[in-house]
Formats: sequence, structure tokens, C-alpha cells
Amino acid sequence: MPRKKEKSIRRTTGKGGNYRKTKSGAGMTKKGVAAYKRKNPGSKLKTAVTGKVKKGSKAAKRRKSYCARSAGQMKKFPKAAKDPNSRLRQARKRWKC
Repeated sequence: MPRKKEKSIRRTTGKGGNYRKTKSGAGMTKKGVAAYKRKNPGSKLKTAVTGKVKKGSKAAKRRKSYCARSAGQMKKFPKAAKDPNSRLRQARKRWKC
């Protein structure tokens, strides 16, 4: 009988810590994005747009798109939307939504 492949556990700290802690804004780290790209060649995953951006630039469009998608998540998960310490709210704050 073939062995089942074990699922890797998503960790925020320690070895393989590819995700930010909730307090530091949730989302993936640069290291996490690099690891994902190694596992999935050809992917275009990027980290959050956190700095100042010019109006109409690619980064500004990415931010606007993320904010629109995450606003849908706020509707879908009202419990997370109410909690200021939820990963969703913290990530939106980091993206400056």
C-alpha cells in the first residue's frame, strides 16, 4: 500500500517561518515568497505593497486590487472583520487599505 504524503504544517516562526505573525501584519515574508517560488516555478507571487506608491503605478493597482478582494473577505467573515487583531484586519492595515 502506498504511503500518504504528510501535509506540511504552516508555521509563522522557527524553521520554515514563511508567514508573518499577526501583530506584524500577517501575510508572507520575503523568505516565504522565495520558498514558494522555488516550489512553484513560473509563479508571480509577490510580497505586500506597504510603502508609498505613485497614483496609477503597478504597485498602486496591486494594492487597490488586494484591498477590493480583502473587502469581500470582510463581508464573508464578519467575525474576523469585527476583531481588530484578526489576520485579515492586520493584513489590510499593513497593505494600507
